[in-house]
Amino acid sequence: MWDEGTLLIDGTSVKYWVKHYAEPSEDYGIDGGRISKMELRVGGRTTLNYDRGWDIEPEDEASQLAYAALLKQYN
Repeated sequence: MWDEGTLLIDGTSVKYWVKHYAEPSEDYGIDGGRISKMELRVGGRTTLNYDRGWDIEPEDEASQLAYAALLKQYN
């Protein structure tokens, strides 16, 4: 299932897309969890991309906080 939305992190809008499943996947999920794909964008720039493996890991604080919140919710 795909979910998308926007999180407001310390005044910064972080747009997200998350593909998650009902059951976790050791092979494809983030940390063996239910999220198989995730993208975050700040100001139109991709700041995180996970597509069954890391392409871009979050480096800025807003993306790291959004990532943590989304892991808690969907993983």
